[in-house]
Amino acid sequence: MTEAPSLPRARAEIDLGALRSNLRTLRAAVTPRVRIMAVLKADAYGHGAVRCARAALDAGADWLGTATPHEALALRDAGITDVPLMCWLWAPGDPWDQGIEAGLDMSVSDMWALEEAARAAKALGRAARIQLKADTGLGRNGCPPADWPELVRAALIAQARGHIEVTGLWSHLARADEPHHPSVAAQLGVFRSMLDHAERAGVRPRVRHLANSAAALTLPASHFDLVRPGIALYGLSPGPELGTSAELGLRPVMTLKASLALVKQVPAGHGVGYGHRYVTRDTTTLGLVPLGYADGVPRHASGRGPVLVGDRVRTVAGSVAMDQFTVDLGGDTPPPGTEAVLFGPGLRGEPTAQDWAAAAGTLAYEIVTRVGARVPRVAVDAADEHT
Repeated sequence: MTEAPSLPRARAEIDLGALRSNLRTLRAAVTPRVRIMAVLKADAYGHGAVRCARAALDAGADWLGTATPHEALALRDAGITDVPLMCWLWAPGDPWDQGIEAGLDMSVSDMWALEEAARAAKALGRAARIQLKADTGLGRNGCPPADWPELVRAALIAQARGHIEVTGLWSHLARADEPHHPSVAAQLGVFRSMLDHAERAGVRPRVRHLANSAAALTLPASHFDLVRPGIALYGLSPGPELGTSAELGLRPVMTLKASLALVKQVPAGHGVGYGHRYVTRDTTTLGLVPLGYADGVPRHASGRGPVLVGDRVRTVAGSVAMDQFTVDLGGDTPPPGTEAVLFGPGLRGEPTAQDWAAAAGTLAYEIVTRVGARVPRVAVDAADEHT
């Protein structure tokens, strides 16, 4: 994150007070003994991992989590060293040795990963902290039930040799955002069965965990020892069946805005943008917003994306280009530099990330995560109603 210039071309404001409030909302949704892992993958869903990690810890997060080892190591390099940190998406040849030295909890779903972790641990003379992942029905990473006994047996042998310590057992739900879907109960049953097998075999995990944001908010039976909120931490609803952010007590953390780079009058019948997919009906004014698909504005929202300029919501006129797009101001003549808000909490009438997701036919997750690196993230700390 960088400090914004006095008249920024564009910026994403990250409200750390909102993030802390969201973590407290999540804390209230689980029983006191259940710990919370703040998920910071993909640069904290585009919000900036280091500052979000520190804000989450300030609000009482017990663990941090990332997808890749490189994301986790970057947090350690930033000085976040006194908290358990898990990463789960490993590939052959990834830096197991660095993960061991950094004290990471590293997920293992298959024999190749267990073997690489054990080799690295043997070379270092230090046990690797390993969490075994079960595939309970999501069909992505994780060990299938048929292969689970072999993986558990091999992990216990490696642990007896001092090469690894099995610190956790975990899995991931496929349809927790549809809480009444039968797959949710089915996955819970499979997870309990796989836990039972591992524990009867001699595994003594420190944590067992299954729940993502949706399950943390709505499914107490899935909470076990730890929940792993991701998108809810950033104030977005995990799914429409669960309610809006406001209904869930969440405050969106990111606001994306820019300054109009140009305002000009054009005649009726004037084509706008590549392909002239928008043609003015009357004499009007156009406003140029200096953000495009290189900055994460989805091209699929061409002609549909909403933008607040002044006190009115406008619509993207024509195609979103790489670096810019245009809105039809309907004859209004705000000066260059006027603020254009693409999305935010919605409290001032501005669109939300969910509005952009609907316009682009995608998820709000993608809208915030795809905001590009050349858009500076600027930390703000709005009034925190809980302090």
